Amino acid sequence: MSENSLAITKFSDLANPTRFLTLVARLLPWMAGTTVLLFALGLYLGFAAEGDYQQGETVRIMYVHVPAAWLSMMCYTVMAASAIGTLVWRHPLADVSAKTAAPLGAGFTLIALITGSLWGKPMWGTWWVWDARLTSVFVLFLMYLGLIALNRAMDDPSKAARVSAVLILVGFVNIPIIKFSVEWWNTLHQPASVVRLDGPTIDPEFLRPLLVMAVAFTVLFFTLHLAAMRNEILRRRVSAQRRLAARMAAREA
Repeated sequence: MSENSLAITKFSDLANPTRFLTLVARLLPWMAGTTVLLFALGLYLGFAAEGDYQQGETVRIMYVHVPAAWLSMMCYTVMAASAIGTLVWRHPLADVSAKTAAPLGAGFTLIALITGSLWGKPMWGTWWVWDARLTSVFVLFLMYLGLIALNRAMDDPSKAARVSAVLILVGFVNIPIIKFSVEWWNTLHQPASVVRLDGPTIDPEFLRPLLVMAVAFTVLFFTLHLAAMRNEILRRRVSAQRRLAARMAAREA
């Protein structure tokens, strides 16, 4: 069997919810432990580093704000990939992934907005400005809330999954707008200083804790996402059993 065939087989195996739950049960303890260790290391490095000569102690907000902002976009990207899995491959866990990722994305986006405001007040002299970056991130937050409301409003899970998948893919256009807004328009928000073709422009003393915290936030997301997917699968099983019991009771009556 070729490597590609083996990969497809493994991917298909995960379509079985029981096998997926078994895998999650094995991974979650390790991922949770790794998350705690990474956050401990990141916070230690963040508080051990000296304050910036211009921003002072407020520079430490960056260690939460930047990873949260990255995760707000990455989470939506995961949802977009899940939406493709729902519409194209009809993967049974794709809609579970998209549905459970939305609240996490909303949470990370809210953290990014709040910490950005806390940083913006001493740096810009204002809590909020309607520039391209901040406005597009706020739109992303509203999109998350809309998708959460849609999933809760529709009783038919399969119909909700298809409608949500279409809306997710349409809304994905906002992700490159967020990413490149500081380059396309004149904004107060600073341009990219970590992911650049000519290398990071941030001082290594600040870069190290920032990268560790970014990895910690990423592992945290996947840990919470897998746990939420597990809970959603179990919730659907309980709902299916209740509907079956109700139908049997109605027949007997």
